[in-house]
Order: sequence, then C-alpha cells, then structure tokens
Amino acid sequence: MLIWWVLLAIAVVALLAHWGTKNAVWGTATFGAIVGVAIAIFSEGFDWWLVGKAFIVGTFIGVALEWLPRVTGKRAT
Repeated sequence: MLIWWVLLAIAVVALLAHWGTKNAVWGTATFGAIVGVAIAIFSEGFDWWLVGKAFIVGTFIGVALEWLPRVTGKRAT
C-alpha cells in the first residue's frame, strides 16, 4: 500500500512540473481518472483507490509520451 502513496506523490509532482502548458500529462491523467471512475462505478462497491491507481497510471503514461521524444531526440511529423 505504501508504494501507491509514493507513486501518487510522484504523479502529483509530475503534474505540477507540467503546470500551465499544453501537454500529454494532464490529458492522460484526466483520462485515467475518468476511466477509473467508470470502472469503480460498475465494480462491486465504489473503490476510490481504483480511481487513484488509474489516475497514477494515466499520469505516468502521459509523462512517457511527453518525454520520450525529448529523450530520443526525435520529433513527431
């Protein structure tokens, strides 16, 4: 359980690092939260940790999408 708290803290720091810019991090974090809410609604008993986990995964996917071209030096055409 502690690992999810650590990952949540890292995800929040990543979001704050990308504050005020148009990027993939905020979009995928929002999408992850929406998917997490949808799954939690249809599962037995609404679980907020499921929403949080989907938010964390979405944020990290956005960070990967945002930073992979910067690290590899390739630009999208």
